[in-house]
Amino acid sequence: MNAMSGDMGKASGPGGGRGAGTVEPRFDAVIHEPTRLRICGLLSSVREMRFADIREALGLSDAMCSRHLTTLAGDGYIALTKRPGESTRHMVTWAAITPEGRRALAGHLAALQAIAQGAVL
Repeated sequence: MNAMSGDMGKASGPGGGRGAGTVEPRFDAVIHEPTRLRICGLLSSVREMRFADIREALGLSDAMCSRHLTTLAGDGYIALTKRPGESTRHMVTWAAITPEGRRALAGHLAALQAIAQGAVL
């Protein structure tokens, strides 16, 4: 369990002091993997993002990008949808972080902050 005391065990949620509440620090091994953490970070700042844009932003191969997106989707952290492309008849994969994914990312970031401050989680 959590060995933290005081309010160090809670971190401000997204949105700061706008009534967003607090986030319970929770280390998440799925999100912690560096590429998946970067993907979650990218997706947390947009409504959705095309597969190709994620792949290019992170310098990944198709296979590696697909593997990490599939892992995140399998845990319910992102949603993947396919839609026809604008200029071609090919289907385009889009990714969006889910509410569960936002909570998990916020909890993981809070856990990393707590760990950096000396907490044992």
